Amino acid sequence: METVGSLTNRLGSDCQRLSHVIGNDIHLIIRNAIQGTGALINLLTLSWPLTLPTLIICSVLAIIFSIYGRYQKRAAKLMQEFNACANNVAQETLSLMRTVRAYGTEGEEVERYKRWLDELAFVSIRESAAYGLWSTSFLTLYRFTQVLAVLLGGICIMNSQLSPEQLTKYILYCEWLIYATWRVVDNSSSLLQSIGACEKVFHLMDLLPSDQFLSKGVKLQRLMGNIQFVNVSFHYPSRISVPILDRLNLAIQADEVVAIVGLSGSGKSTIVNLLLRLYQPVSGQIYMDGLPLDELDIRWLREKIGFVGQEPDLFNMDIKSNIKYGCPREVKDEDIEWAAKQAHAHEFISSLPHGYQTIVDNDLLSGGQKQQIAIARAILRDPAILVLDEATSALDAESEHYLKGVFHGLRNESRSKRTIILIAHRLSTIKTADRIVVMDKGRIIEMGDHTELLQKGGLYSQLIGAQAESMA
Repeated sequence: METVGSLTNRLGSDCQRLSHVIGNDIHLIIRNAIQGTGALINLLTLSWPLTLPTLIICSVLAIIFSIYGRYQKRAAKLMQEFNACANNVAQETLSLMRTVRAYGTEGEEVERYKRWLDELAFVSIRESAAYGLWSTSFLTLYRFTQVLAVLLGGICIMNSQLSPEQLTKYILYCEWLIYATWRVVDNSSSLLQSIGACEKVFHLMDLLPSDQFLSKGVKLQRLMGNIQFVNVSFHYPSRISVPILDRLNLAIQADEVVAIVGLSGSGKSTIVNLLLRLYQPVSGQIYMDGLPLDELDIRWLREKIGFVGQEPDLFNMDIKSNIKYGCPREVKDEDIEWAAKQAHAHEFISSLPHGYQTIVDNDLLSGGQKQQIAIARAILRDPAILVLDEATSALDAESEHYLKGVFHGLRNESRSKRTIILIAHRLSTIKTADRIVVMDKGRIIEMGDHTELLQKGGLYSQLIGAQAESMA
């Protein structure tokens, strides 16, 4: 799997190298090859016996370059890999700078970055040394060719086999041939250096587009929000022996508020990821309004789902643009403000220096405020299915209380039915859900409303008790 740093390197320096190959190297190779061919024809016309030593020297240059070229291609690939690894470390460190500073690991991260730069420097130095040997070989043979041409030409003139004018032409054409060979080889060297990068770029270009980016499949006239998981199992490809979901069976009716709770790692968020088709089930089937999920148009489906995760993802643009981000319809400023009011965000947004035009900054907004903007974004979509994956974890008590009423108000709107799925760690937010699903180790072990589950005295009751004790 490609890392972020690796992909950044592919899209940056590798594509730049590919552009240089197409726009410069290939053009120069063709031009100098034609020039060298013309010089060779003229040399053979003047005196083919004198041309043979020049051809032998050019052949020696070609052999030396073939050895150097194979090494340079390997070195170029290594340099690209080390550069990508260094970029990945830098990307990771900068994105987690708060954690790095909190743990005082700046020195370790610098060393980790320096390790890849040292590897890159080692290969670069060896590649430069190899290039120096190649250049020295060329210059030596080039000067030797000039001396040899004068000596042999002088002998031919003394034997009346060649005129001084022909010798001058011979030396000139000989120089053209040698230099054309040099330029072809030198540009080929640059070409070989770029081949490693080009191979990576072409590999990415040859990848088949994911179904997630293709608009194909069934588009329903209206999505009601009936969801059914039938014997669904899932595990990550890297951990086949660790099942995340184990033959899960779950039916969610339209206009129903369903809360899913459980211990960490029980598979709660995986259900949401499968519903959004971020993952595919290993076995079993998921149905949406009676149709298999994989038969529906994925882009259309995601337009009908509003999703809010635990970690709010906001872009470096103004708040208004963040709220209307991904909305499939044209919206007015009044619609954006309405969604913000529903998410209890309008008040704090209005108090900012530039209101809804304020550029989002990590240090400007608290975690709860970012979460409220993300919730407003989901509400603005007017989704048939609203998914809240730990979405209230960063909210204060007042905002959380307000939003509980908002979600149920949205569910009961007469103009549209709305299915709401709550993945909750803070159990106080789910007490009024129509149904609570309790999961453990990828299976459903309890199901019912808040009162029923408390009376059972099972895992849900234990979780409620443990949370009450921790807050006491």
